[in-house]
Amino acid sequence: MSYAYDVEVLHLLVSGGHAYFGRAKDGPADVETADADRAEVVAGKGIVGDRFFGKAAHMDAAVTLFAVESLEAIAADLGAGPFDPLLTRRNVVLRGAELVPLIGQDFTLRTPGGSVDFHGGRHAHPCAWMDTVLAPGAHKAMRGRGGLRCRPVSSGLLQRGPAVLISPVPLDPARAGEPTLLRPGRLP
Repeated sequence: MSYAYDVEVLHLLVSGGHAYFGRAKDGPADVETADADRAEVVAGKGIVGDRFFGKAAHMDAAVTLFAVESLEAIAADLGAGPFDPLLTRRNVVLRGAELVPLIGQDFTLRTPGGSVDFHGGRHAHPCAWMDTVLAPGAHKAMRGRGGLRCRPVSSGLLQRGPAVLISPVPLDPARAGEPTLLRPGRLP
């Protein structure tokens, strides 16, 4: 059984370089970053032109999906914003997608440009840079709602605009911005 959800692809971030490294007081690196209308995804490698494309250390987490509702909730929690979703450095910014239940699942994102199958890997943990580029406290507020790191299992084109998320498990789009508590494992 599968479930289909209408979502919207708001942004497709493609950047060949890392912007957040070193000391935050020095500011982000000046790297070329595109909010692309379309992004080419290659199975097992990621988004063509992106900093994680084909990197062995990132094969299981080459593409990051992010629910814009999370960013809106973070802004509300902090009494700040609105925030620019591209500052989070997530590749695919969606509206209407609960992502956490997709961890460990194979799912499909169908856009006007094509479809791509993904395997949901793990939470996309925020970095301390969020306090600098978004607002003080954003790093902590983003924990548990930083997005989903994925491995593309098919190649295709993603395009901004209306899309359909095909999931093997039921999702609740109303929970897209809610944090998921990350609990440490229990010791024996």
